[in-house]
This record gives sequence, structure tokens and C-alpha cells, in this order.
Amino acid sequence: MTLRQFAGLGALLSLALPGLAMAEEAAAPVLNSGDTAWMLTATALVLFMTIPGLALFYGGMVRSKNILSVMMQCFAITGLISILWMVYGYSLAFDTTGMEQGVVNFNSFVGGLSKAFLSGVTPASLTSATALFPEAVFITFQMTFAIITPALIVGAFAERMKFSAMLVFMGVWFTLVYAPIAHMVWSGNGGLMWDWGVLDFAGGTVVHINAGIAGLVACIVLGKRKGFPTTPMAPHNLGYTLIGAAMLWVGWFGFNAGSAAAANGTAGMAMLVTQIATAAAALGWMFAEWLTHGKPSALGIASGVVAGLVAVTPAAGTVGPMGSLIIGLAAGVICFFCATSLKRKLGYDDSLDAFGVHGIGGIVGAILTGVFAAPALGGFGTVTDIPAQVWIQFKGVAFTVVYTAVVTFIILKVLDAIMGLRVTDEEEAVGLDLAQHNERGYNL
Repeated sequence: MTLRQFAGLGALLSLALPGLAMAEEAAAPVLNSGDTAWMLTATALVLFMTIPGLALFYGGMVRSKNILSVMMQCFAITGLISILWMVYGYSLAFDTTGMEQGVVNFNSFVGGLSKAFLSGVTPASLTSATALFPEAVFITFQMTFAIITPALIVGAFAERMKFSAMLVFMGVWFTLVYAPIAHMVWSGNGGLMWDWGVLDFAGGTVVHINAGIAGLVACIVLGKRKGFPTTPMAPHNLGYTLIGAAMLWVGWFGFNAGSAAAANGTAGMAMLVTQIATAAAALGWMFAEWLTHGKPSALGIASGVVAGLVAVTPAAGTVGPMGSLIIGLAAGVICFFCATSLKRKLGYDDSLDAFGVHGIGGIVGAILTGVFAAPALGGFGTVTDIPAQVWIQFKGVAFTVVYTAVVTFIILKVLDAIMGLRVTDEEEAVGLDLAQHNERGYNL
């Protein structure tokens, strides 16, 4: 090459390089401020569901001598899970190292530790090339899901579990049950239930069935409250419960619409179907109770609200308005009978109906998602074979039920042998507020 040819090539490169740099810059992911703003809002709404929403909802339903214990448990769980999520929970749930679509290996069940202590997360870190908001926001959003799931379990064993045992149980349960189930369902290609094709838009399986089954196992292992079911144990402040239910209803828009991970049409439809299903379930429970018991109750409509919110959660990103209406009605009626007639018949003491509302509502919603996600029935999913998708949904439900029940049972039995789970009869009679925290909810 002559000197003149070399100089000409250099001139061409000098012209081309700025263009290449501009193309590379254009291809780089760019933060979407609209999506970021919505996800920041959704994250705050989901945290609002636990504190103060769930704390008030549960706190009003227990006896006055136990209100602080329930609220304390919700607040302590919020602190505990936030730290565990930072240390290793986020990594166990969303680290995709070693995962390959269609290949079942150890990482199909749980993630690795490459993101432990949130290693590598900076203000510039984005979630992906398609969801362009900060990874820090995604981490916090998912943290709020991890917080509310164990907090829901509190309702099953309220008024009888030691605070120390509760803390250890929640930490171990989060590690061995919540994080693996979240990974299997939501981590992407190579995740066990993701590869099965299980539809769970916002946590019907990961959150509600998971918590509901764990709650059922916990209340059976701990045993019934002293005097149950012959001694009256009426809620001491249904005003708190209604306020808490209202907060859950509002916060749930962050839960469901936020799971679109963008400010887009999917988020808008998720908001709409969440409202429809919740309203339908509230009315379904109310009328079922009215016809069965002669009068509608405030506790009943509040429970119906939560049942509808639970049931539409797995379906929120794929069902249409009519599908959400049917899901809500079904959840309201079915959860009413399970939280009343079924509980009385089987005799378990699920104090605040964590299983009857979250477990049953989650199962109803998960199965019906396989039906109403089909475009043929007004859905917006990709379901073309409804029976096949219902079978996939059933497999996801069955796996979660068995895995959660077995692991939860083992954790509880081991902790009971090591430190004991239950307060003494005297402490239970006095109330957990005084016995466990040396405080009273009301000083008259």
C-alpha cells in the first residue's frame, strides 16, 4: 500500500468512526423516565400493602390483647426480609447463571449468588434491553413482594406463636421456599415452571398459594388457640380491618399493574381487570353470606375484596374484562364457603383465614387464568389450547402446594424441637402484646 493509499484509507476511517460510534450509542439501552416513574410509584404502593395495609387488616381481626403482636410481626418481617433480600434473596430468585431453556438442572430450581449483596448494581444499571428502568427499582419492587408473602402467613397462626420463633421461621422459610418458587416461576428461560409455561403475572403462585399453604401447615402444626372454636374470638376493631382492606385494594394496583414493568397498555388493562375482579368478588362474598347467614357483614365484604384481589393476580396481564368478572365472582363465592363451612368441617384454626382467602383464592385464580387468558374468551394471552394450558396451570399449582407444604412442615418441626414455636398457656391467656412485647395496644 502506497503512502497516498494509506492516507486515503485513514481519511475514510476518520469519516466512518463517528458514524459507528453514533450507531453504537443509539443501540445502547436508554432509561425510560415514564416507566421508571411508574415503577417507583408501584413499588411504594406494594410496600403500602404490608405496612400499614396488612398490619391494620390483620390487627383489627384479632382480640384487643394481640393487636400489637400482629402489627409488630408485619413490621419486623418488613425489616428482616428487606435485609435478607439484599444479602442473598434477590440473587437466589433472579440470578440466571447456569440456566438454559428446556434443560432441567440445579439452577432451574434456585439461582446462584452472583448478585449476593447486590454485587455490581449501580445507579446506571438497567433491568434489561426491553424493560428500561433502573435495576435498583426492580430489586426494590420485587423486595416488596418478598416482604408481603411471609407477612400473609401471620394471619394463619395469629395469637399463639412466639415472636422469636416467628422471626427464625420467616427467615428460613423465605430462603428455602419463597426464593426458589419465585425463581422457578419468574426467572426466565431455564426456570422450571417458566419452561412449563405456567402463567403467573403478579404472584398467584409465588405469593398467594405459597403463603396460603404455608399458613395452613403452620396453623395445624401449632395447634388451635385455647378455647377454639367454643370460646368467642370476635374481631376487636372491624374499622381497622376495613381501613386495611381499602389500603390493600388501592395498593394492589401497584402489585398487578406494576408487574407489567412498564407504563403501557398491559399495565392499564391489569389495572382495569383488577378493579372489576375485586368488585365482583366483594359482591359475590357479600351475597353468598347474605343468603347463607341472613345478613351481610363488614368482615365478609372486606374478606371478599381480598379474595378478588388474590384471584385476579396471576391473570391480571392476560385476561380481559369479562374473564376478570367471572374470576372475581368465582373467588368471592368459593373463598366464602372455604373460609366458613370448610374450616368448620375440617376443624383447623386458620385464625384470620390466610389459607381460606389466599390459598384458595390463589388456586382459583391460577386455574382460571388458563381458561380466560385465551383470546377466544376475550383474553390477551397466547393460549390457543385451553385444556392444555389448564393442565399446565394445575401442574404449577400442584408442585407449589406439595413443595411448600413439605418444606414448611419440616422447617416448623425442626424449629419446634430446637426452640419451641408456641407461647405458654399463661402467655396466650394474657395476650401476646404483654407477654411478648410488654406493651398494650390500649391503655384505658
